[in-house]
Amino acid sequence: MPRGAALAALLGSAALVLGALPAQAAAPASAPPGAEVVPGDGTATPALVEAIAEPADATAKPADAARRHLADREARYRIADPGRDLAPVETRTGGGAETVRFQQKHHGVPVLGGQYVVRMEKKAGKRVVTGTSGKYFTGLTASTEAGIDAPLAVRRAVAVTASRLRGATLTKADAVRTRGKKSARAAALTGTDHGLVVIPRGTGVLARHVTVRGADPATGEPVLQEVYVDAAAGFPVLQYSGIKTLTAQGTTPAGTPAKAAAAGTAPAAAPADDFPGVKGTGLRVDGSQVPLDLYYDRSADRYLMTDYAHQWDSGKGMISTWDARDVDVTAASGRWPDGISVFSHPTSDFGKAAAQSGAADAHWAAGQVYDYYKQKHGRSSLDGRGMNIDSLVGVTLYGQPYVNAFWDGRKMVYGSGDSEYKPLSADLDVVGHEMTHGVVESTANLVYAGQSGALNEAVADYFGNAIDVDASGTSMDDPDAGLIGEDLCRTAAPRDCALRDLNDGATTSKNFLGVAFSTDNGGVHLNSTIYSGALWDIREDLGADLADKIAYRALEAYLTPLDGFTEGRNATIAAARELGVTAKQLKVVKRAFDAHGIVPGWEKALGADSDKLLGKLNTSGTGTGAGGGWWAASTSNDDGSEPYSVRAGRTDGKGAPKVISPNDGRYHVYPATDGKTVVWAAFGSTSVDILSRPVAGGPIRTVWSSYTGVEGLRVDGDLVVFTEYDPFGSQHVGYVNTRTGKQEYVDGGRYHLSTAVGSVKGTTIAYGKLYPGETEYELGVEVFDTTTGKTRLLPQSGNPQALGQTAVTKDSVVWLVDENAEDGGRMAVRRTNRDGTGLKDISPESGDGALFAYGLTASDEAVTVTAQAPDTVYRNETLPKLWQLPLDGSRVQRVSCNRGEQSYAAADGGKRVVWIDGTTGSTDLVTRERPAGNCG
Repeated sequence: MPRGAALAALLGSAALVLGALPAQAAAPASAPPGAEVVPGDGTATPALVEAIAEPADATAKPADAARRHLADREARYRIADPGRDLAPVETRTGGGAETVRFQQKHHGVPVLGGQYVVRMEKKAGKRVVTGTSGKYFTGLTASTEAGIDAPLAVRRAVAVTASRLRGATLTKADAVRTRGKKSARAAALTGTDHGLVVIPRGTGVLARHVTVRGADPATGEPVLQEVYVDAAAGFPVLQYSGIKTLTAQGTTPAGTPAKAAAAGTAPAAAPADDFPGVKGTGLRVDGSQVPLDLYYDRSADRYLMTDYAHQWDSGKGMISTWDARDVDVTAASGRWPDGISVFSHPTSDFGKAAAQSGAADAHWAAGQVYDYYKQKHGRSSLDGRGMNIDSLVGVTLYGQPYVNAFWDGRKMVYGSGDSEYKPLSADLDVVGHEMTHGVVESTANLVYAGQSGALNEAVADYFGNAIDVDASGTSMDDPDAGLIGEDLCRTAAPRDCALRDLNDGATTSKNFLGVAFSTDNGGVHLNSTIYSGALWDIREDLGADLADKIAYRALEAYLTPLDGFTEGRNATIAAARELGVTAKQLKVVKRAFDAHGIVPGWEKALGADSDKLLGKLNTSGTGTGAGGGWWAASTSNDDGSEPYSVRAGRTDGKGAPKVISPNDGRYHVYPATDGKTVVWAAFGSTSVDILSRPVAGGPIRTVWSSYTGVEGLRVDGDLVVFTEYDPFGSQHVGYVNTRTGKQEYVDGGRYHLSTAVGSVKGTTIAYGKLYPGETEYELGVEVFDTTTGKTRLLPQSGNPQALGQTAVTKDSVVWLVDENAEDGGRMAVRRTNRDGTGLKDISPESGDGALFAYGLTASDEAVTVTAQAPDTVYRNETLPKLWQLPLDGSRVQRVSCNRGEQSYAAADGGKRVVWIDGTTGSTDLVTRERPAGNCG
């Protein structure tokens, strides 16, 4: 379940297109007659040059010849010093074609997604350049001197990941260990610094790249989070998951020939003087028998699922299928589990055990996928250089079934399946999908977030399904030909079981869903069929062989890491031209993209039913505030390169917004306002400070300083309320009386207590409290009167397992509560009078109308909940939306019918709500004065 991170315009003005940067003024690129030149977006270097045949140095190495071509045509490419700023990533040759990929560097620091490709042909001793493509960012001037060190970056990356996982909740999983030891949650995540990188926003943002690993303490799902921390102020400006899953995480899909591996390291192939392979058979989950390439271990007298045969001629890698049935998925994600071995059997005929586990499926299918790429595209293994292909089969989740599969950058990991779903290796298109992620990573390396991530998923779906359809002999005219994962269900029909349908005939850019990177990594699965559907249409119309060659050539030689749908269209058309298609066939390619709405400027057609207060915030995870007829939000500049500042304006849209925060290089985030005062957090290189300033203007005051982190700011009158983390992983609600200067934690900051999700009205503070009971830790909502110093635990109707956000109104306290940890995240909306009487659930946790709720805000008239509808399939209707109830719970209405994600709701007054909306593909601050009602 997504947990409320903001929609992020991470690398430009379009929130969900990591490379859609505001255009710079570019001089016309010089090119010979007949050449096609597509200008770059946010750069003076062209995004695509094709239909050229310009002589290049035939005696030089391909990378040197390519760089010399770029240097000699500086007027076209605007790359002043290719020898200094372009580092070769790889060179691929074959049939006279040469493709050189370069990584852009800015004063020696890699540029995230900055890749440029040069395509050449060399025949009869002569070499010509036939085209170029990619993103080289010409406007970078950022300093490469870091203001923070690696340990601070790691601490903040781990903290922001823990906050993202936790969301605005307090759970029994947060219970701290006694005697000041770290909490289970704090110990669950670790971070690794990978050094500096330049994020290509405007003039560039220098960041430290940190990978955070571990497990989500609430769900057990593996965590492999890529976090980029601003290297000057220490604020995490970009984060996304590095695990490339078959479906969105948290959802259900409709003796060896080598020495034992060291921890975290995959085994290497054993040397062999003679060909060690033997032929065998295995039973698939469906009961069919398939041939297997095996290895006979004489010392153990057993046959192993290790295949040397496929790569024997190259003398390099092997294909191995590993028994991971006792391995938790977190131990298999981004690392190599200890103690596992390849599947083995006393004879060469693997029978029932191999069928039940999905091992035979995985091993046979890996060979099928290898053969497809080798025979159809001349590719030697996933990386094109003969790498080992490792499949881990049967992983579980805390000992329970795991229904998903993923590529983690090293290997394929397949879940065990459950009573409804077979082991995830049991469908060839699933295996092809995951292995294709490895191919993508070694070619275009499409960043797995937003539109580039949706392209990544689309390409994996396309080739996975193409391999499956061809192997099964399914006609492209078959209505079920486009189904992904249709063979996974044990009893359901293929169409009912399928995860996606590439041939649904309906998905276009009009169906695009703007969501946060915390939701499906920015829609990588939600939006993938927009693009994969176009590729599938091309396959239907042009035939499998030609369509596959076009799609593969576009991936290998044209696409680069930050490309979105429009660049994908251009790359595919250019690849088709290069392969010599006819004019009629080229029209078929263009028509497929047109039919799916992938045309230049398609994002501009997305509309909304709300009133825009401020467009294109270009911020990430920063929240909103509202109250007293005013809003407060964090913004950056037009290209997203400046540290965030806080602005405030009227919720009726009248007048111009005001800049509230100072321009001091810090990141100003998490704002809150009561209409008279704005408070916010300022992230700097040494501390995180809470600042305050009157809406009408005046001096800025520092009211609190933290060396760990704060979130959940609220303000009413003289009281500022917030949640601070302590060094041991627990949380404490603190408050400051700005009139008297009094500062205090509501729980005294004691290590054995945790408090969070605080709110304030007048002199009353409400919050969730985790405290030791007679036999175990207990949860409750407590109110604290700052004038008397008295506290009161409010009544509960059951045994809470988790508490969500609280809110205090004129007469009531309301909060979210989860009393059934097994119901998939549903929460009740609970209310009492301020004195604790009148306990009532105004929205139930179970039954009709129960919501997957995780955010709450309230005025004296209405409660607004951020929630998903009760469904397990990602689609527009089940993305985070705003639902509004009167305080008696007599009616539930949708606040807005906008497509896309709605997050960070803040109640103003009456029924007016302010929130961040992703419908138009950017981070827009919007409002509605009253609910839209039913969205039918």
